[in-house]
Amino acid sequence: MQLINDILDLREIRRTWQSSAKVIAFVPTMGNLHQGHLNLVREAKKQADIVVVSIFVNPMQFGPDEDLDAYPRTLQSDSRLLKELGVDVLFMPKATDIYARGLEQQTFVEVPGLSYMICGASRPGHFRGVATIVCKLFNMVQPNLAFFGEKDFQQLQVIKAMVTDLSMNLKVFGMATTRDDDGLAMSSRNQYLKDKERKLAPSLYEKMQQLASEIQLGRRDFSKITQEYKLQLAELGFNPDYLEACDDNQQTLGTSQNNPTEFFYNQTKNFKSLPFDIKTPQIVFNFFGAV
Repeated sequence: MQLINDILDLREIRRTWQSSAKVIAFVPTMGNLHQGHLNLVREAKKQADIVVVSIFVNPMQFGPDEDLDAYPRTLQSDSRLLKELGVDVLFMPKATDIYARGLEQQTFVEVPGLSYMICGASRPGHFRGVATIVCKLFNMVQPNLAFFGEKDFQQLQVIKAMVTDLSMNLKVFGMATTRDDDGLAMSSRNQYLKDKERKLAPSLYEKMQQLASEIQLGRRDFSKITQEYKLQLAELGFNPDYLEACDDNQQTLGTSQNNPTEFFYNQTKNFKSLPFDIKTPQIVFNFFGAV
């Protein structure tokens, strides 16, 4: 595995791949890798000749009171795991190269609509930071394929919309969430949980499964049912920020008879900055924190 920090070095090796007509897959991460990340890499290797993984803790997507400085950085173990999987290039750019003119002067990418609702409403500017860094990394790596987890479902939709809107020449894959045995979605921030919080966390998964079952059995009073489950979550010890039922365009459903395909739950006080989610065959639930 080749370790690259310099953007020019990456572009040079990219030219050799291009001249050989290699199919290039890209998995962008912020490091502190877990099995969810590694499953993305495994799938990328199945579909491409070359696999590039990036590790970059992106300051542009963190709010002023979020965990940028505390975000776990485990480069040595990350590098070992990626090498064992046969990754071709680990790209770890410097923030001074990514944002050469500083964050305040940085040209940005923003996807209207999708970036402002649900998680975006609670974290202004977050998805601007996500879209900007992913766009820049796509320009640097120039992959044919890119792989993201469905754990961060709204983020995935923002990136897909950006790729479509900007006519980018690549295909984005969303991969199923990887979970612990008790259903908790694997996350780089799960280590923030105290023992009591970790024991409580899977009950969110259970409640969202119950909600999914009620909807699938035909219940359509979306405003009422989401309020009921929001109260149930609060009784368990969660402090809900929002619980919304959305259609496949991520428009919030009220009493509409449309079939919902996504549900989003976010609580940011008890388990600050921790994303959880669950997925059923027809309905997706996301618990967003500071991703």
